[in-house]
Amino acid sequence: MTTSMERPLLLVGCGKMGGALLSGWLESGITAAGVEVIEPMGAAAFEGRPGVTIHDAIDGLAGDLDPEVVVFAVKPQQMDEAAPPFSKFVSPSTVFLSIAAGTTIAYFEDRLGAEAAIVRAMPNTPAAIGQGITVVTSNATTNDAQRELCRALVAATGEAVMVDDEGLMDAVTALSGSGPAYVFLLIECMAEAGVQAGLPRDLAERLALVTVAGSGQLALTSDAPPSQLRENVTSPGGTTHEALQVLMADDGLQKIMTEAIAAATRRGRELAG
Repeated sequence: MTTSMERPLLLVGCGKMGGALLSGWLESGITAAGVEVIEPMGAAAFEGRPGVTIHDAIDGLAGDLDPEVVVFAVKPQQMDEAAPPFSKFVSPSTVFLSIAAGTTIAYFEDRLGAEAAIVRAMPNTPAAIGQGITVVTSNATTNDAQRELCRALVAATGEAVMVDDEGLMDAVTALSGSGPAYVFLLIECMAEAGVQAGLPRDLAERLALVTVAGSGQLALTSDAPPSQLRENVTSPGGTTHEALQVLMADDGLQKIMTEAIAAATRRGRELAG
């Protein structure tokens, strides 16, 4: 990553996701101008780190602070209280980046002002190990340089994809934001099925975990699409073929997954509306 900031970054919230982002920024050097962190619960993991200053409230910030980016990394239900005080930083040269699920650009424009440059991002939890994927969108006030800076900031924890249509974000949240939970459930279900087939639980759990993790890495690094990789494992009339007859039936995995993501998308729209 070659992008770097000329002015400090202000991070509001330093829990698991905020901390993952901050770790990525410090490693990449993108925040060489310094990071001001507001975290009422403290951020012990970053105490004493060069360039990082931690405060328990906005009142602790220097009066002349002029952040290049304000990042909201607090839970959506905390945003009503958290966001409005930062309206004092609104200027053409400051962009606001939110990673709060279901919290729209219009929400921030209402609380910060229509003139605020706002970028909305939807990361997922593998960001904690640098393996996340984040989708990013912005309002019309945000300029190209600010968009690229925000994309680079979230790319510190994995891949980052820009979209122009904010209307896609509910489906993004349903697929990739919530997606890790679906994969963890798959691991649980595979392990339980192994137990039911006669395997010791510890062996079944390990087989399921490593199989899912390895298959994901294979799919990520292979030039072949997942459908081809599936076919490569499937011998006609063999054991895999027999299992796929169940999983690929009309009422099988595709139907269940489509219904699940549709339900999550609807809920996202309800929460945003």
